[in-house]
Amino acid sequence: MSESGGMLSLAGWSHDGERLRFLDAEGNEWGNVVNRFNQLATVKGGRNGHQEVVKWSDFGSCIGMGETAEFGKEVLRAMRGGRRDWKRDITKSELHSYWCRMTDPWLDSRILLFFDLCDRNMDGRIDEREMKQVISLISPINKLAIKNKEAEEYAALIMEALDLQHRGYIQASEFEALCKASLPKGSSTISYQKNHGQQQEPISKAEILFRSYWRRTWIIGLWLTICFALFTWKFIQYSHRAAFQVMGYCLSTAKGAAETLKFNMALILLPVCRNTITWLRNNPGLNSVIPFNDNINFHKVIAGGIVIGIILHGGTHLACDFPRISGSDRSVFRQTIAANFGYQQPSYFQILSTTEVASGIAMVVLMMIAFPLATKWPRRQSPSLPKSVRKVTGYNTFWYSHHLFVPVYALLIVHSMFLFLTDNLVEKTTWMYIAIPVLLYAGERITRAIRSGFSEVEILKVSLYPGKVLSLKLQKPKGFRHKSGMYIFIQCPQISPFEWHPFSLTCGPEDDYLSVHIKTLGDWSCQLYSLFEEAILTGLKQYPKIYIDGPYGASSQDHIKYDIVIMVGLGIGITPFVSILKDIATRLKKSSINHAACGEGSLEKIPLKAYLYWVTREQSSFNWFTDVMKEIADTNQKQAVVEVFNFLTSVYQEGDARSALITIIQSLYQAKYGIDIVSRTPLHTQFGRPNWFNIFSKLARRHRGARIGVFYCGPMTLARELEKLCTKFSTKTSTIFVFHKENY
Repeated sequence: MSESGGMLSLAGWSHDGERLRFLDAEGNEWGNVVNRFNQLATVKGGRNGHQEVVKWSDFGSCIGMGETAEFGKEVLRAMRGGRRDWKRDITKSELHSYWCRMTDPWLDSRILLFFDLCDRNMDGRIDEREMKQVISLISPINKLAIKNKEAEEYAALIMEALDLQHRGYIQASEFEALCKASLPKGSSTISYQKNHGQQQEPISKAEILFRSYWRRTWIIGLWLTICFALFTWKFIQYSHRAAFQVMGYCLSTAKGAAETLKFNMALILLPVCRNTITWLRNNPGLNSVIPFNDNINFHKVIAGGIVIGIILHGGTHLACDFPRISGSDRSVFRQTIAANFGYQQPSYFQILSTTEVASGIAMVVLMMIAFPLATKWPRRQSPSLPKSVRKVTGYNTFWYSHHLFVPVYALLIVHSMFLFLTDNLVEKTTWMYIAIPVLLYAGERITRAIRSGFSEVEILKVSLYPGKVLSLKLQKPKGFRHKSGMYIFIQCPQISPFEWHPFSLTCGPEDDYLSVHIKTLGDWSCQLYSLFEEAILTGLKQYPKIYIDGPYGASSQDHIKYDIVIMVGLGIGITPFVSILKDIATRLKKSSINHAACGEGSLEKIPLKAYLYWVTREQSSFNWFTDVMKEIADTNQKQAVVEVFNFLTSVYQEGDARSALITIIQSLYQAKYGIDIVSRTPLHTQFGRPNWFNIFSKLARRHRGARIGVFYCGPMTLARELEKLCTKFSTKTSTIFVFHKENY
C-alpha cells in the first residue's frame, strides 16, 4: 500500500468513525476502560485458575456507558450472540475483544453490531415487533416522549422503507444501506483555515476590541475622569483649610471621597430610569454612541464606586479624623475648628453621637443590607450558599431590600445638612447633585404607578406547557405600541402589590394582542403558575388580576442595525427572539403583497438574513412556539430569510449509537411527511450541543466582509464563550461579529 493510499484509508476510518459511535473517543480509550475494570473487578476461581472479572451488569460502567446501563447491557447481549448464558461475568480479555469490536474503524462492522442489537432473537432478521422494542428502549435513554402508538408507527415506517418485498422482516444488507443513507456523514462542521479566500486583510485584535467596546470604554472613562476630578478638587480644597492642621490628609481623603459619593449617589438612579432610557434609545444618534443595553451593568459599576467611596470616606473619618479631633492639642484645636464644636473639644463617642455621624452610620448599615442581597448568589438563591442563608435570600428579598434606598436618600439629605466643619449653605451641595436624578426617578415611578393602575388587562387565553411554562395572551391596551425585542413588567396583586417582574413580549408589533411566556424559576413565577393552574383545573371563570407596565427597550431591538443577525436562545431564552421572528414574517408577507400589488417591497427594514439557534434540554420546549415555527417554515418557502436551528441536548450527539435509530426515523419521517418527529414542525431538530466554533467558522466564510449582530439570551457561561468567539473571528477573518446580551 502506498503512503498516500494509507493516508486515505485512515482518513476514511476517522470519517466513518463519526457515523456510528458506540463509544466517545474522549475518556474511553482502552487505558481508561482498564482503570474502570480494575475498580469494579473481583477475583473468582475457575477452570483456568483465579482471574479478575466484572459482573455482566457492570459492563456499561466499564465501557463508559454508566448513564445508559440498559443500552450497555443490550450491546453486551448482541456481542454474545443472545445466548441464554449471556448474563455471565466478563474477563479482561473478553472486555478487550468487545471494546475492539465497538471501536472497529470499519463502518460495516459497527453497523452489523447495531443490526445484532436490533435483532432481538438473533435469527439474522429484524421484524416490526423487534424494531418497536428497540425504539421503546432508546426513547427514555434520550429523554424522548415516544408513545406506544408512535413507536408502532415508526417501526412500520422503517419496515415500509426497507421491506419492499413485504416479507415481514429486513436483513443486514438492507439495514446497512439504510444506516449509510440516513446517518450523518461525519462532522458537518467546516474547519477553519486562516485567510481562506478572504477579500480583505484581517484586522488587528486591538482594532476589533476598540470596535466592540469603544462605547463602554468612553462612558467608563468619562465616569472615572469625573470621579477623579471631583476627588482631586476637594482633596486640594481641604488641604488649605484650617481643619487640615488637626486631621491632615485624612480630612482631604474623606472629603474627596465624599464628593465622588455625592456624584455617584445621583448618577446611580439614571440607569434604572427605564422610560427615559427607552425614549432616548429611539434616537439613532444617541443610540450609536451610548451603550443603553448596558444600563444595568453600569448601575452595578456605579454601585461598586459607591462602595469604594464609603470605605474611603467613612473609614478615614472613623479611623483617623475623629481620633485626631478628640486627641488633638487643645491650643491647635482652639485656633482651628473649636468654633464648629461650640469651643468644647469632643470625645470620640461624642462625635459618633452627632446627627451627621449617626445618619452616616445608619446609611452604611442600610447599604450593608441591600448591597450583598443584590449580588448574583443571594438574588438567585445559589445552591452554593448554606441552606440557612438560602431561606432568607431570593428575588423577593432582593426586591424589598433594594427599596431601602428611600430611607438612604432621606438620611443622605440629613447627613449633608449637619456638617460640623462648615455652616456655609453654598458648600452643602448634596441636594444639588441628587435633586434632578431623584425627581426624574420619582417621576418615573409615579408615571409607572399611574400607567399600571389603569393597565389591568383582560386575559384572553391561558396555556400551561410542560416544564411549568405559563403562556398568557392579553388584550392589547389602547395606545400600546411596541417594537420587536421589547419587554414589559407584570404584577399580580394577588401575590404581591409591590413586585413587578420583566418578561419579553412574544407577540409581533402588528399583533392585536400581547403575549408572554413565563417559566417557573423563582418564588413569584411559581406562585403565578399555581394560581392559573388552579383556576384552569377548578374551572373558574375569572383568572387572577394582571397589571402590566411598559413596553421597555432591550438589547434585541438593535437587530435592525444589521443586515445579518444571529440569535441564540437557551431554553426560555428564546422569548426575546420570537417577537423578532414574527415581525420578520409579517413584514415579508407585507413585502410580498406590496410587490404583487405595485411592484414595490416593504419600506421597513428587515435583516437580509437571520439565523436562530435554539438550544434546549427538554423535548416539550418545542411545544411553546409550534405555531411560530410553522409560520417561519411557511414563510421560508417563499423567501428564505430566516434559518432556524433547533438543538435538543437530551438526545445523544448525532452519530452516537444510542441516538442512531432516532436519527434514521427522523430522516424517514421528515422525507415522507415533511414534519420533524421531535419538534412536530417542518423545522429539523439536531441532537446534542452546538459546536459554536464551527458555526461561527461557517458563517464567517458565508458572509465575508459583513458586519453580523450576535444576540444572546441565557446563562453567563455561554455568553462568555460566544463573546470570545465574536472577538476571535472578528480578529482572524474579514467578518465582524458584534455581541449583544439581553439584560433586564
